[in-house]
Amino acid sequence: MRYEAPTTINAAVKLLAGKAGQARVLAGGTDLLVQMRTDRVAPDLIVDVKRIPAMRAIAAKSGGFRIGAAVSGAELGANKALRKAWPGVVEAANLIGSTQIQSRATLAGNLCNASPAADSVPALVAAGASAAVAGPRGKRTVPVESIAVGPGKTSLKKGEIVEAIILPKRAPRSGDAYLRFIPRTEMDIAVVGAGVNLTLDSKGVCTAARVALGAVAERVILVPEAAAALVGTKVDAAALKRLAAAASAACRPIDDKRGTKEFRIKVAGVLARRAAETALKRAGGSK
Repeated sequence: MRYEAPTTINAAVKLLAGKAGQARVLAGGTDLLVQMRTDRVAPDLIVDVKRIPAMRAIAAKSGGFRIGAAVSGAELGANKALRKAWPGVVEAANLIGSTQIQSRATLAGNLCNASPAADSVPALVAAGASAAVAGPRGKRTVPVESIAVGPGKTSLKKGEIVEAIILPKRAPRSGDAYLRFIPRTEMDIAVVGAGVNLTLDSKGVCTAARVALGAVAERVILVPEAAAALVGTKVDAAALKRLAAAASAACRPIDDKRGTKEFRIKVAGVLARRAAETALKRAGGSK
C-alpha cells in the first residue's frame, strides 16, 4: 500500500486519477481505518488530504460557509458563527461517534462514505448544501443529495474528490433541526434520521422548506411532498400532520436488526414532525 499526503488539491486529484488500483481518500479516517482493519477494503493508494490548507478551514462564502473536507466535527462545534447560522447541521455532525471520534470525523467523509444512515447528510440536504468537487476535468458544484447513489457508492468519477461542503446564506426568519432515533442513548447508528429547514415571512407563514430523511431508503432522500405540506401555512397542527404523513409515505426501508420496515415508516413521520417544530421555534415561530 502506498501513502501520500499532498499539499494541494491539484496534487491530490493527480494522484487519485493516476492510480490504476483502488485509491481512497483519508480525511478523518473514522470509516476508512475501520474498513481496512476489518478487511472490507484494501486500498493500493491512500491520499491523506489533511495537509491541504483549504481543506482544513471554515471560511465565509457569499454570506454562507465553505467547510473544508478535512474539518473535524469538533471544529464545527467550536465555530460560533456556524452554530448560530446552522444549528441543525452542527448538531447532526456532532452526533457522529464519541468525543474522540469528533476530533477526527468530517462532514465530507460522512457524506462520501455513502451510508444511508449517515447523521450529517439529512441535515445538509435539508439545508440545501452543496459539495465542491475537484477532478481531472476541473471543478464542479453539485447538491449534496446527488453524491451518494446507494450504500457505499457515490456519483464521483475516477480522480474526483469532495474538497468542501458549501452551506448557503441563511435567509432571515429561518431555522433548521435534525433528529434521529437510535437503539441506545449514544454512539449508535440511526434507525431513522430527519432533517428539516424552513423559512417564515413577517406574518409567520412558511415560505420555503426542505425535508430530508435518512436510514429509510438506499440513500438519504429529499422529500418535496413533506416540504410542500408546510409551505403556505403557519406550520400548525394540520400542516404538521400532513408533513408526517408525507414523510412516512416517502419511506422505502429495509428490515434489519435495528428496526422493521413498519417501525421505520412510523418513526420517520414522528421525527420529521418534531424536527419541524424545533426548526419553527428557531425561525421565531409560535411553536
